[in-house]
Amino acid sequence: MSLKGIMSIAGKPGLYKVVAKMASGFIVEGLEDDKRIPVTSTHKISMLDDISIFTEEGDINLKEVLAKIKEGNTDGISVTSKSSSDELKKFFASVLPHYDKDRVYVSDIKKIVNWYALVKDIFDVEDEDEEGEEAPEESTEEKTTEKSEDKN
Repeated sequence: MSLKGIMSIAGKPGLYKVVAKMASGFIVEGLEDDKRIPVTSTHKISMLDDISIFTEEGDINLKEVLAKIKEGNTDGISVTSKSSSDELKKFFASVLPHYDKDRVYVSDIKKIVNWYALVKDIFDVEDEDEEGEEAPEESTEEKTTEKSEDKN
């Protein structure tokens, strides 16, 4: 599963996935408890696939950070959101060595650790790669085939 449709809602714990659209917002379901709630335009939401992390070279998408965490920690991660600030910074530096230490706060690292704990079983690195890379290639091949058929 990809991060598309998964969101964080300010003031509410956990992560939610979109299950339906309404005229004034969404119906979302909690990833932890499967409880459905309505989300309107007055809620402050953040879609996980839109979030990026500051690095010294630019920004890196959250799904890439989660993929790096998953690749480097096949047995599970050694920190939790309740770990000390130093442990969290050390862990994040091992995952993303060039993250911007001035603009990425410990609270951000805690959120990422919490989010990873929630999505680690449903987040699949291969799904993310397929969505991002294969779709444009297929459409390009179809267009070239159509053009060559039109000329004949």
